[in-house]
Amino acid sequence: MDPIDDVLAARSVEDSQYVNVEAHGAWGISFRSPHTTYVMMIKSGRCWWQPSSSAVPELLAPGSCFLVRAGAEFALADEPGRTLVSCESLLASERGSSVRHGTEGAVTEIVSARLAFDTGAAEPLLKVMPSVLRLDLDDSAGDALRSTFRLLELEQTFFGFGSGFIMSRLADALFVYALRTYVSSSAKSPQGWLSALSDPQLAPALRDLHTDLAHPWTVEELARRAGMSRAAFAAAFKRKTGDSPINYLTYWRMYRAKTLLRDTESSLQQIALTIGYDTDAAFSRAFRRYESIAPGGWRRRWRASAGSSGETAE
Repeated sequence: MDPIDDVLAARSVEDSQYVNVEAHGAWGISFRSPHTTYVMMIKSGRCWWQPSSSAVPELLAPGSCFLVRAGAEFALADEPGRTLVSCESLLASERGSSVRHGTEGAVTEIVSARLAFDTGAAEPLLKVMPSVLRLDLDDSAGDALRSTFRLLELEQTFFGFGSGFIMSRLADALFVYALRTYVSSSAKSPQGWLSALSDPQLAPALRDLHTDLAHPWTVEELARRAGMSRAAFAAAFKRKTGDSPINYLTYWRMYRAKTLLRDTESSLQQIALTIGYDTDAAFSRAFRRYESIAPGGWRRRWRASAGSSGETAE
């Protein structure tokens, strides 16, 4: 298990959708959603990419692929300066996963997986992702990305029983492949624990830690798992993640605790034992130091908030 598994196991993806956009002639589309992350690829044609109103537009060719974090704003157009139509309004005006935009003329085809995250559950991941990330598809991870886009297209074309479920899971897989492409690219510099996962010495210790958060980990033991001295491991861990090994462990224990408080009826004692505390009192003290609220109060607050938004706490 690694941190990606932890986040995905927390059911961070609330909804996912595959969309195929055919843009004709003169056109422009703006993208901005506080809860939607995109993995997009230019399948055919050409278009201009503008990640912000002040940025210099960049010409995209077929095969250009990018990952855009929720909340980021960007635009695509056949030429810079076009009047923009919001992606959300386009999707609202069309049924299904195929959207046509523009009039007559040259065609640009854009394929996209849209993923709506529970931002609380996905917080460890979202905070280390760049707002906008261009992806290099020249390695094996890039091959997997292209193949998953192709599978999504096939499922859309030959829609059968279970297609909704399959397309949702493929969109989720596409997101993970995009992260793999980012982490494996020598041209990029992953941040935080994504950086540690790409380190051949730190990654085994990191995966061991996430496999068993309840284990009484020490820096010495993690260093042995990495085949390093204590001092070398602590320095490398700090350099890659920006945190000490013990603070990192506490962060993920509190994260796991919040998912259990949110998604289960487990008692505080059960949660304490699951994440490595001997008693519910010890867990409550640690949780209060970290969140400035007792775990029981956090659970009640979350459920009250979920209820007011029409969601369930289950």
